Amino acid sequence: MKLSKLYGLHSVQAALDYSPKKIGKAWIDEQRQDKRLTQALEALLDLGIEPEKVDRKKLDKLADSHNHQGIVIEVELPAELSENELKTAVEYLTTPALFLVLDNVQDPHNLGACLRSADATGVHGIIITKDNATGITPTVCKVASGAAETVPVYQVTNLARTLRWLKDNGLWIMGAAGEATQTAHQTDFTVPMALVLGAEGKGLRRLTKEQCDILVKLPMLGQVESLNLSVATGVLLYETIRQRQLSVK
Repeated sequence: MKLSKLYGLHSVQAALDYSPKKIGKAWIDEQRQDKRLTQALEALLDLGIEPEKVDRKKLDKLADSHNHQGIVIEVELPAELSENELKTAVEYLTTPALFLVLDNVQDPHNLGACLRSADATGVHGIIITKDNATGITPTVCKVASGAAETVPVYQVTNLARTLRWLKDNGLWIMGAAGEATQTAHQTDFTVPMALVLGAEGKGLRRLTKEQCDILVKLPMLGQVESLNLSVATGVLLYETIRQRQLSVK
């Protein structure tokens, strides 16, 4: 069980909406009485959790000096799932597979934002590497705004091996790379697939790239060479659902 502290009204509300049974303790600012904090307090009381009223210094310490907006909760964070659980999920899919693979992505803000995009576009799961990468952290959950509870995250030790297994089970491996010769708009994303993006500033590792069936890029008309990882992920995922929705009309 991975217990951690979440802070801020938005993060607390997401926990109340998506994982209320995983909330343990709570602390609130004894001096603050605004409407949103009162609503959160009432929701916690409805769960049988009576928050401890403390001063701001105590909350600052609990939130590691981050902006807590007068509330901190202790919650069980979602757990990363195993490679075997990924294989089971793939085998039981009833719709064309869509997985997002993040190769050594270390920024928790990017993982959190990718989770939100994955939830919005119906991704079946996110695959992350065990080493040299962020897992599910309080920051990830805060940025994900509830999506860490709705999108499975699978942690694997050997990404190249996992990609080979996915290919053997009928998925196309689509890698995003600036040197690709075709754009996402020229690529068929209606097939069962795993979309692979590399780490911030580094891109796909060589062994990961070698497992890709197709490399794709986004058209870049300006002077910058690439988009932020989570932005590129969102664009590619929405291109995927655009194509898939058109294909069933």
